[in-house]
This record gives sequence, C-alpha cells and structure tokens, in this order.
Amino acid sequence: MNPRFRWAALIPVAIFLVLVGLFFAAIYRGDPSRVPSALIGRYVPAFDLGPVEGLDLPGVAAADFGKDVPVIVNVWASWCVPCRDEMPLLVELRRIAGVPMFGLNYKDDPAAARRFLAELGNPFDRVGRDDTGRAAIEWGVYGVPETYIVDGNGRIAFKHIGPLTPEAVADEILPALQAARHPAER
Repeated sequence: MNPRFRWAALIPVAIFLVLVGLFFAAIYRGDPSRVPSALIGRYVPAFDLGPVEGLDLPGVAAADFGKDVPVIVNVWASWCVPCRDEMPLLVELRRIAGVPMFGLNYKDDPAAARRFLAELGNPFDRVGRDDTGRAAIEWGVYGVPETYIVDGNGRIAFKHIGPLTPEAVADEILPALQAARHPAER
C-alpha cells in the first residue's frame, strides 16, 4: 500500500476527532444556569396573559410592572418535576421577600395547575396562563422553571435558569431583589 494513501486516509479521522473534542468542550464548559439574558436591563416584553381558569387570581400583563415595586416572576408548569421541587421554596421566598410574585403558567392544563398549587402552596399574587408559550418566548425562557427579578421601573434586573435552591435564593435572588429595590443606584 502506498504510504501517501495511508496518511490521506487518516485526515478525515483526525478532523472527526478534533470536532468531537470541540463538541465535548462546549458541552462541559461552564454552568448552563449562567447563560446570560439579552433582556437584562430592558423593560419587560409586551404581553397580556389571562388568568388560569378556576384560580381566584388575575392574569399577568406588561402593564402590571413598573409601579415602583420590584416583582419576582416565576415561569412554571404542573408537569415540570423541578417546578414541584422548588415550589415550597417559592412559598417561603414570597413570605420573606415582601414583594409581589407573579407566575407564568407555561403550556399547562388549568385543572392540573390548580391542583398543583392547592397541593404545594400558592406564592403568587397573579398567575397568567401561557397556553401557546408565546409570552415565555418573549421573556427569553429556555425552559421551566425560570425566575426573574423585575425592578420597580419595569426592567428585567436578574434571571435564574433552573430550579431555585436555598443557596440560589440566599446568594443570587435576595441580593438581586435588594438591588432592584433601588434601581437608580445601580
């Protein structure tokens, strides 16, 4: 066999191995919950979600923000296992935060959403039903659950991807909420 032919046959293998290496480096590099949001510092997107049927709470719209009070926004669904895990923490966060908490119920059955909140507790002052997922797209949601802090001016100040943990609440959410209470000082 010609030695040149052997080396030429190794070139596609070498290219493949380099691509596999780059692929694995991209997958395992960094913390996926640290994905930056292009919406940080921008006003909440234009949206208007009606309430979850049978839940005695109003829906959520862009007009509900920017009233000089920060708001915690949580995107959740009853079919989401991590949402179930974080709900008791959201109930506690609502109690200690002292600010309104709005829920965006993502592509969910209203009856299942009502059962979910009845079973695990309801931290929300408002819950909007996002049947189509369009509002979630406007908010830049990657997947449920996600939690946002919106400052008193109606600007998105912080985004947490994935379920909340006690550490995330203490180290990220509460400090972001404190900063959102004084948006002019940032």
